Amino acid sequence: MNGKDYYQTLGVARDAAHDEIKRAYRKMALKHHPDKNPGNKEAEQKFKEAAEAYEVLRDDEKRARYDRYGEEGLKGVPHGFSSFTDIFEAFSDIFDGGIFEGLFGGTRRTRRREGFEKGASLHIEVAIELKDVVNGVDRALEIRRNELCPSCGGGGSQSGTASTCPTCGGHGRVIAQQGFFTVQTTCPRCRGEGRVVTDPCRQCRGSGKVKATREIRVKIPQGVEDGMRLKITGEGEPGRNGAPPGDLYVTVRIKEHNYFERMGEHVVCELPIPFAQATLGCEVEVPTLEGVEKLTVPRGTQTGDMLKIRGHGLPVLHGLTRGDQLVRIYVEVPRKLTARQEQLLREFASSEKIQVTPRKRSLISRVKNLFE
Repeated sequence: MNGKDYYQTLGVARDAAHDEIKRAYRKMALKHHPDKNPGNKEAEQKFKEAAEAYEVLRDDEKRARYDRYGEEGLKGVPHGFSSFTDIFEAFSDIFDGGIFEGLFGGTRRTRRREGFEKGASLHIEVAIELKDVVNGVDRALEIRRNELCPSCGGGGSQSGTASTCPTCGGHGRVIAQQGFFTVQTTCPRCRGEGRVVTDPCRQCRGSGKVKATREIRVKIPQGVEDGMRLKITGEGEPGRNGAPPGDLYVTVRIKEHNYFERMGEHVVCELPIPFAQATLGCEVEVPTLEGVEKLTVPRGTQTGDMLKIRGHGLPVLHGLTRGDQLVRIYVEVPRKLTARQEQLLREFASSEKIQVTPRKRSLISRVKNLFE
């Protein structure tokens, strides 16, 4: 195994199922959670390492690359996290609710200063063609999201005033004793706002938000991988009480091509050629993602031989290099021959002392030969 051993990090076998990997990550995240280990740099590092391992192993494509090539196979593929916030947002299904809600009072998002919460992030998928990977592409995406109500400015009140929540006293949280544990939960009345609206806005009905459709342009970089996630900062939903908005995450999906198959930064295609050209050598025209290129087929080329057109693959993400186009040869054997072609082939076979089947032979003769 080259580089980091993600299976060892999570303590699972290499053939572990997705559910087993998820359970292992939950256990590691609970053990090394920053809120449970304040100021413990070693625990923080292990928390990040576990998140990086889970991010790779839960993704079928990344896991396949890692299993085959180790960490080296993930070059050019975004993985790992730079901050705890990114981890909590990426794995919200792990951290939101359940055991984490009870032990830590919610995720980092719900434990922000009362009434000051970053807006929710949004997720969307966009499909592009394989040829778009060569130069990158700009796409206009239509998203539907909550925005601040224009009537009340997001306050939720028709008059612009609100009173302190009587349930939580303005803290946005309530505390309950459960055995030896003190559990903090979001106030059920004000939902963490710390205040309640007595005269709700007519347009948003007190929520402070309205639904709106917006067009967002996103630049998809050249060399992008299938399943890669792009982050557009600030294009999520608005935060509470002036907090920053969430982000928009765009997952890129690359459509299957009818002729080309992607292999990292290389593209692979299959080229059928007549057996005479494969035997004697020739120059043929081959389609590429950007047009047509000439390819020299050497004498004696066999089915399955791989020829290369340099620099006509895909660019490496954020790099200056580009892969190659690999052409897999398929030698075609003619199904029908003219009399002259058959004569020449028989002469050729005879010169190599090769026994060939006569052109015509009775069924009885052919069956008889099977038992001799």
